[in-house]
Amino acid sequence: MSGPVHLQSSTPSPSDVAGIAEQFTSARLAARSLRAYPGSVPPDLETAYRCQDLALARWPDPVAGWKVARIAQAQQGQYAEERLIGPVFTPNVHVAASGRTIDCPVFDGGFAAVEAEIVICVGRDAPRDKLEWTIDEAADFVGELCIGIEIASSPLATLNELGPGAVVADFGNNWGVVVGMAVDDWRGLYEVTAQTFIDDEFVGRGVTSVRQGPLGALAFTLGKAARRGRPLLAGAVISTGMITGVHDIRPGQRSLCVFQGLGEVGCRAVRATCR
Repeated sequence: MSGPVHLQSSTPSPSDVAGIAEQFTSARLAARSLRAYPGSVPPDLETAYRCQDLALARWPDPVAGWKVARIAQAQQGQYAEERLIGPVFTPNVHVAASGRTIDCPVFDGGFAAVEAEIVICVGRDAPRDKLEWTIDEAADFVGELCIGIEIASSPLATLNELGPGAVVADFGNNWGVVVGMAVDDWRGLYEVTAQTFIDDEFVGRGVTSVRQGPLGALAFTLGKAARRGRPLLAGAVISTGMITGVHDIRPGQRSLCVFQGLGEVGCRAVRATCR
């Protein structure tokens, strides 16, 4: 993810943090956009995850997994981790059969984008008390490694521009994961090359190392989730980070993500509706 670093002179009060959580969850439930950030942008990850935890407590759906995104090197002085996570809710996990285009809701008037990603389905429950993970340890918890798409969407159009604190506080800017075909013999796969198209127009290409990208993201999430008292369980869906970039999409537009030698995944953005 990218965006300017926003330094804050003081940490939001508990009532401010609660207000941010309430405003974002209310807007998402009502499928309405927000004109401005509802309060002060969290100046650090501790405050941002406190917002996220309060929002999770208000949300009616269970968490089915997590999206993962890198924090830019320039922002890690303020937000002192290499990655961030946000919840993926059960109704927002879409399984795509080969050749099928999945309808995915996004917030009209807010932020909406698609990201070609590798999606990992966790194969077994992780221990609750293990807080640090190596990539090799994480690899043993992969059930399936799949091609897929993250649907990034928020009621606030400028969310990504405000930096990691803002993104974490609003569910990591996630509103869905499309799980495509599983990759056979993924342990023998060194890297993944992907291309993204929107309405048949080429918008991005990228390459990711399977070990440092998807498996590194899984190792980070195993530790981060456990430290938050939410250890990963069998079946959890982990969207591991963008490969070709973050590509804006509007309701009615279609996206196709092509993974070289592995298959394709398609989705169509539709307007989110009131819960």
